[in-house]
Amino acid sequence: MDKIKKNHRPLILVTNDDGVEAKGIKALIEAVRPFGDIIAVAPDSAMSGMSHAITVSKPLYLTLVSSEEGLVVYKANGTPADCVKLALNELIEGRPDYVVSGINHGTNSSVSMHYSGTVAGAREGVFSGIPSIAFSLLDHDANADFSTAVQYARQLMRVVIENGMEAGVCYNVNIPAGSDVKGIKVCRQAKGIWTKEFDKRIDPRGRPYFWMTGRFESQESGVENTDEWALSRGYVSVVPFTIDATYQPAIEALQLQGVEEITESQLTQL
Repeated sequence: MDKIKKNHRPLILVTNDDGVEAKGIKALIEAVRPFGDIIAVAPDSAMSGMSHAITVSKPLYLTLVSSEEGLVVYKANGTPADCVKLALNELIEGRPDYVVSGINHGTNSSVSMHYSGTVAGAREGVFSGIPSIAFSLLDHDANADFSTAVQYARQLMRVVIENGMEAGVCYNVNIPAGSDVKGIKVCRQAKGIWTKEFDKRIDPRGRPYFWMTGRFESQESGVENTDEWALSRGYVSVVPFTIDATYQPAIEALQLQGVEEITESQLTQL
């Protein structure tokens, strides 16, 4: 297949984790299409909860779904991260100007962003130095109304194009369901955990099996300026996060504790 070349318009790579037929990816294409030419590469089936998994145990296939002026759509039998990798390595000459992922059916706020294939699709773009944004709507319904989400995604995309993004930073955007969204809050990620994550059942042969369900519990209930706080009050949350996961204070702490002074002779004494 011939690689896609950029022309005078920006080139925007679109992906998701709900699959190429999901209503959310069509909404995201609608949101960003005014800003450039689009190449969409999405999983051929739902890949929710895959985080940043990549496929190493089976071959990957790219299939052209549709092509028209300014919009080419492919599907792949891989994860969102696979899709972005394939696009960057096999489909695009050079690199796109932006990577956008979503619009996910369901929230990816707080700790859920670490499980999210949608967020990983955007994160993979940042790995290659490309400004990238993940979008999610707080509605799991396959037929959810994305009209308000489209408007906010478009305005945020406009801000990024006009002002740029800091290298190594990705935006995780969550949008409340419904049409009465109050505006946008730039936040930090709330602390939270998933509890009661499995529903234990018994199959017809008497063997136990488990369905993953779970309930999210915020550990910062009522704390302002977090994504959970903003979303609970009807605001779009925008959380900038970095790819470098280093916790700098621990570097100095470990150095002061003498970790760097441990020698091979000391290891053998243990």
